Amino acid sequence: MTKISSAIYWISIYLAIVFAPLFVLLLGPVPPGSGFWWDFSMALGFTAIAMMGVQFILTARFRRVVTPFGIDIVYFFHRYLGVMALTFIVVHYLIIRINRAEVLGALNPLQAPWYMTLGRLAFLLFATIIITSLWRKRLKIHYDEWRMLHIGLSTMGFILALGHIEGVSYYIDAPVKHALWISYIIFWLLLIVYVRLVKPWQMHNRPYRVVEVQQECNNCCTLVLEPIHHKGINFNPGQFAWLTLRASPFHIKEHPFSISSSAAQQGKVAFTIKALGDFTRTIKDTQVGETAYLDGPYGVFSTDCYPAAPGFVFIAGGIGAAPIMSMLRTMADRHEQRPLLFIYANDSWDNVIFKEELDTLKTRLNLNLVHVLKEPAPGWNGESGFVTPELLQKVLLKEAQEYEYFLCGPKPMSNAVQQGLHNLKVPLGRVHFELFDMV
Repeated sequence: MTKISSAIYWISIYLAIVFAPLFVLLLGPVPPGSGFWWDFSMALGFTAIAMMGVQFILTARFRRVVTPFGIDIVYFFHRYLGVMALTFIVVHYLIIRINRAEVLGALNPLQAPWYMTLGRLAFLLFATIIITSLWRKRLKIHYDEWRMLHIGLSTMGFILALGHIEGVSYYIDAPVKHALWISYIIFWLLLIVYVRLVKPWQMHNRPYRVVEVQQECNNCCTLVLEPIHHKGINFNPGQFAWLTLRASPFHIKEHPFSISSSAAQQGKVAFTIKALGDFTRTIKDTQVGETAYLDGPYGVFSTDCYPAAPGFVFIAGGIGAAPIMSMLRTMADRHEQRPLLFIYANDSWDNVIFKEELDTLKTRLNLNLVHVLKEPAPGWNGESGFVTPELLQKVLLKEAQEYEYFLCGPKPMSNAVQQGLHNLKVPLGRVHFELFDMV
């Protein structure tokens, strides 16, 4: 199955799951005298709860589901589907409020029907999830605290919404419809159990040990892990994994990091991490012998996805070189001979991570290395400033339009480079980057 056909397949599965409850409701007789707007409101409500249920699938990291898109795209999709589902719930409520306000009952939970209270509580929880997700940094919510809040509120809100629908019993009062709806609920609840209990248990049974802690320049640190009594993960160069340190995987205190080691040397796995946030600032204090857990690998940001490419261009800024190093190290171990260009931007020469190893890789690969320094020291003879369209035009060969491009760095740099490549007529399909902003 090709990547495109696989993507179409999983999108079709998504649409089938979302709209399945509507088809269940249409089986047999429907309640008479409801009217278009009432039925439309009910359809929005059922669609919204189905979308909320599918959200658990999108965050379960099923490899077959995420591979055609890349998990960053799936998480991007997950975020805005949540906004769309909440919008459907709001419209669902407003239509009823305008069309048949009497069925809503009193706002006071002591006087309102219990199932209406459940619905209102579910809405408040879903709204809190969306607000804290979209504006987490502005609200200054710690990432770990937000994740626990997100998981707890989404699970409780979903269960309350199911209770609301079950209590109303509108459209599902027929025995066959009720049985099908209960089956749907069981499927969703089993999915929650898998994501929150089974998967962490699997990680718990495949631990890793920290065997090296290497201090790098520019506030960076490389952790080297080895599997304990198992073979470890098989990954493609450029992929990433969720890392859990100093906590059980059941605590869900995991963070995504790119793998920086060679995929040709399976067993040990390395992550080069820069101190940018509360968690990453503690990486340097990690002790050899500590236990770690991994969930991965994930991602399609890899040269292995393009085996027929005539060459590759890598453009990175600072710690964005980590997945690029995984690809370069792997290609060196595989004795790769295709032409490679690496444009590496940093503030100063002292901040260039991997600079000695990059010089060594130039002797093992057909690699053209271009350093770009924002603040070069006196006497610097290389490129300076930023990675601009003019610089790209200067260093890119004509045949490089046929190469595959990999971008990894700060968002402003990535956006500028994408625009520069577009101006140089590099096809959009040959430019690859990831959308994560998880810190």
